[in-house]
Amino acid sequence: MKIKLDLHVHSEASHDGRMSLDDIVREARARGLDGVAITDHDVTLMSAPEYDDFLVIPGCEFSTEYGHLLGLFLREPIGKLPFAETVEAIHAQGGLAVIAHPFERSRDEKRLEPIVAMLDGVEVQNGRAERRIRDANALAEAFAEAHGMRRFAGSDAHLPCELGNAALCLEAEELTLSAVREALLSGGAEVCEKRRSAALNTARSQYTKLKKTHARPTAYAKWALFAAKCAAEDLFGRY
Repeated sequence: MKIKLDLHVHSEASHDGRMSLDDIVREARARGLDGVAITDHDVTLMSAPEYDDFLVIPGCEFSTEYGHLLGLFLREPIGKLPFAETVEAIHAQGGLAVIAHPFERSRDEKRLEPIVAMLDGVEVQNGRAERRIRDANALAEAFAEAHGMRRFAGSDAHLPCELGNAALCLEAEELTLSAVREALLSGGAEVCEKRRSAALNTARSQYTKLKKTHARPTAYAKWALFAAKCAAEDLFGRY
């Protein structure tokens, strides 16, 4: 069966997320997705609920010295560890380790070469990756091609309107965690959605973070300037 997945989604468990799992599933279904990976910031989804004809993949987005790392198909939480130990812990529980938006902030590919052999793949399409570096996803695709790596894709959604902006299509025997994991490892998946999220959505999720962390008024003033910049980028097509 053909399956369409968004493999990078943030719920309200992230410091800058606001969607409940039910919100995510409802909107993802409406957008034609068959499943999502919940990859909150340094928080692992411990009990993935079961939905009819929809797959929720438990995961986490880890902050590491090499940037953000997605752990997919996790069963247990993983604490703050160096990159290599984080990958080892992911693999120890049968998970997949995928470098997320690797060129979002830097065009230097040499910094990633020491970790290529540890990874199960690279996120070559991310809905938010191109705000600073406009060809960030193209750079990730070229990196995957050069190193023979599996391709992954995710919207990096923090808001309902972003779900499915980036997605991966693959053939799997059934819509289960084990079957989808096997299909991803086979390397036959293809990126099937490539939409760029509005810059203002980044500002909106940062506003959520300010509210959750009870930020001071000065932080809101800085945010207002950032939001205005994002709105201008959207309006004038600079992003």
